Amino acid sequence: MKKFTELLILSVLIMTANVCRAQNPAEQFMGMWTLDIEGGAVGWIGVHDDHGFIDADLLWRGGSVLPVSHVYFIDGKNMVATRTREIVKQKNNGEERKHVVTQIYEFQRNGKHLQGVMTAPAPNGMSVTKTKFAGWKLPDPPPAPDLSKVKYQNPVKLFNGKDLKDWSLVRPERVNGFEAVDGVMVNNPVQKGEKHIRYGNLRTNQEFYDFNLTIDVKVPEGSNSGIYLRGMYEVQILDSYGKDLDSHNMGAIYSRITPSVSAEKPAGEWQTLDITLCDRHVTVKLNGTTIIDNEPVYGPTGGAIIADVFKPGPIFLQGDHGKVSFRNIVLKPIIK
Repeated sequence: MKKFTELLILSVLIMTANVCRAQNPAEQFMGMWTLDIEGGAVGWIGVHDDHGFIDADLLWRGGSVLPVSHVYFIDGKNMVATRTREIVKQKNNGEERKHVVTQIYEFQRNGKHLQGVMTAPAPNGMSVTKTKFAGWKLPDPPPAPDLSKVKYQNPVKLFNGKDLKDWSLVRPERVNGFEAVDGVMVNNPVQKGEKHIRYGNLRTNQEFYDFNLTIDVKVPEGSNSGIYLRGMYEVQILDSYGKDLDSHNMGAIYSRITPSVSAEKPAGEWQTLDITLCDRHVTVKLNGTTIIDNEPVYGPTGGAIIADVFKPGPIFLQGDHGKVSFRNIVLKPIIK
């Protein structure tokens, strides 16, 4: 009888635990999800428990990975996240009026996949825009690789110093501000006249998986750009000499990994980046100093053109921000 009672109690506990899990819709959304956004953009969301409250960090198209405003659930199965931003509108009399705009992200899960829609008010507030997206769950990155044991293929010279035949625009309809000048790839997105010119990003025609990339860069005062690894992870290029450490400074993985030390040179000087991407981990050396040491990168950065972290992709250079020069661009693929 005692044994039967113990078994009965154990069964009740198991059933209770299962019921609790079934009644907790948050569990099915926990973790990291990469998103393909309607129109070709990329996003990412990481859902986690923050001291008993469900919270999330979100990347949507461009910009940084930022906390959402709120997470809640509908009908015990669908997740909703909201994000707010403040905008300033100017009245005809010159006065300013601040508005808080709310974007609503609705998520439905189907196995390892998500589908959903983002709803946002139109600028005049008289209608809404809806953007569909789809995603899938990302596993955590594997343990950090032992880079001393990594073997490489022969180096690939990505820029021949004479022309851009090995490169093309990410979006062909944009204007190309890049040109080869005396062995240097120069991007100068100058605005001419009243009509705004939309300059484009430049990508390699080849695609790569894991690799070591070395590249020299010169950024003028106040300017910035970016180097995208596999079209997915942006290594920030910025005149950040003398600034406090930040995930948006020179050599950072944009808004994801902050350099451990500052190693920038003043604006206008040539600087050297040595970047290794291996098993979803990144190492960055800037001017001979290791500023990111084999750190995991959990998902795409703003402006990425590829959402799938397991796919190869191009190196692409940001061309729509400011003037910047590149040279000595050499990539060594990692042998898998």
